[in-house]
Formats: sequence, structure tokens, C-alpha cells
Amino acid sequence: MKSVPNDRKPSKVGRKPDIQYRSGARLAGPSVESQLLYSAFRWFVRPVAKIAPINDPAIRGAALLDKAAVIRPAPGIRRQRVRLPGFNAEIVRAPGVSPDFSSGVVLYIHGGGFVSCGLNTHRPIVATIAKLTGLPVMHVGYRQLPDTNISGSVDDCLTAYNWLLENGARPEGTVFVGDSAGGFLVFATALTANAAGIDLPAGLVGLSPLLDLDCADKFEHANASRDVFAQVEAIAAISRLGGEVDGVLDRALSPVNGDLEGLPPSLLFAAEGEVLRWDSELMADRLSAAGVPTTLQIWDGQVHAFPVFWPGLPESRAVLRRIARFVETHIQPDRGIVRGKSA
Repeated sequence: MKSVPNDRKPSKVGRKPDIQYRSGARLAGPSVESQLLYSAFRWFVRPVAKIAPINDPAIRGAALLDKAAVIRPAPGIRRQRVRLPGFNAEIVRAPGVSPDFSSGVVLYIHGGGFVSCGLNTHRPIVATIAKLTGLPVMHVGYRQLPDTNISGSVDDCLTAYNWLLENGARPEGTVFVGDSAGGFLVFATALTANAAGIDLPAGLVGLSPLLDLDCADKFEHANASRDVFAQVEAIAAISRLGGEVDGVLDRALSPVNGDLEGLPPSLLFAAEGEVLRWDSELMADRLSAAGVPTTLQIWDGQVHAFPVFWPGLPESRAVLRRIARFVETHIQPDRGIVRGKSA
């Protein structure tokens, strides 16, 4: 499917993004596993998502999802709790990985629509990234609605990044990775750091990222009726709750509207049939127009943020290996990097 025409094209003429289309782990069509996952979302998740209310009781109920997700880490994975002002984070390491951040580190920001998920729900994908990169991964349990607005979530992620820098991490040895709302926070945190004069990380990665809180174009996108998980009505409602100032949506809060010039190389992933594909395509165009090297992979037959829901999916493994290669390629070594299985 081609991009939906729009009147919000990049303001500058620059390089074009590298857009890659993927139809399966081996380019032979979606795997059997991914077809099963897609069907489960289509027949069971989407009907529930369509009728789920967006109000204070529902949001507070969604926050319980992370508490209910008791997921044990993979054998040998070590976790170190970090207490930060108002929220917690974890440092996740694979067996044999040094606690020294100077050799490289990944900052992972989970998704959940700014209302749910956390350190528990996203532990499998974080552990997988830790194993593949052979680097420590800081997983941020930032505050969410209704306890703070989206700007407050950005502030927490910037606090986590500053903590890493204060504890031996180097900007050129750090890569931000996030999914869905976490992908929003990846780019918003980088933009906020840049505006504050804080050195930027070496790379940014977004998995099915939400990047534009203004949903007008998403309502008109063909995928608004095709997406088997994300509902535009819900995205718009949460965007209003978390991004409005005096009843007006703060357009400057959306990363697609930020000053993108000078951001580090970026890697984006989206499912072909998800509505947030719009955000990735628009961001890829604008990043490239700003001179930022950008790659966007669009995967056919997958659900929103599929590597999070099933890291062991053949397509998910391919995506996570691609992220590991991106990390290895872009971080600049200090005293030698402990590398994992990033082939």
C-alpha cells in the first residue's frame, strides 16, 4: 500500500529515507507464527479495543497490567533496580556483561499508550536486546497518565538519560530504543536533550512509534479501519488527555514537529497495516529532509509493535537482530565493546 497523500510534507529538500519492505523473516511471506498472532489480534484483541472506554477509571485499571505481568527474566539475566525521583528503572545485563557503561549502553523506553505497561510487561524484549547487543540496557519505568502528562513522561526519560551520563555512559556510546508511546519518548527525549544543550546519543530506534499526537490525518488513513490493535479514537483521546494545554493540543510536543536537524541516525519499524505507519513514514521523510540518515522498515502481515508481543517470532528475531546491528554500527567504542550475537 502506498502512503496516503497529505499536505504536511517536509519543509526542506534533503536526502530521501531508506524505506525497506519486508514480507516475512525470509521474504517469503509472513510466518505461520505471525499469522496466528495476527488472527488472535483480529478476532479477540480488536473487538475489545474498539469498545474500551478512555476515562480515569479505565486508565487507572490499565496501569494494573504491569503489576499483573509477573514475567521471570531469562536464565542468567541480571537486573539492578535504580530508584529515580518519582519512578524506577532497571539495568538489565546478559551473562558476562560488564557493569561498566563506558563500553556502550542501550536506553529502552517501553510503550503502552502513556497509560499502561512497564518494567514487567517489557522484560522479555529488553532481555533479548541485552543478549543480542552484549550491552547493559537501562529500562525506564517512567510516570504515566493520570499521574503526569506526556511532558512529565519526557522529563522522566531525560532524567534517566542524565543518570546514565552521570554514571559513566558516553553519549556516543548510547542508543535510545522504544516502542509505540516509548518510540514517541525516544525522539521527544532526544529533542529535549538537544534543546537543553545535552549531548545527543549515537542513535535512535522506534518500533511502531507514535510520533504525532494530532490524529486528523490518521483518521483519514486507510489503515484506520485495518489496524487490528491500535484504535485512532483511543490514540486521539489519550493525546488530548496528555498533550493538551488549556484545551489546545500542544503541536510542539509531537516529535514530527520538532527541530530534527542534528539528530543522530534513526531506525524505524512499522507494520504495513497499522495506523501508526503514517507516523513512521512522515517522520522518516522529515528526518531525511533535515539531513538525518534514516531507515524505515515496513513489515507485511504483522501487528503493531510485534517484537514486543512475541520476541521469539521469526520476524521479531529479524527485527531485533537488525536493531543489534544498528547499535553495534553506531556506538563509538571507548575501551573496547563487549559484543553479543549481533549478526
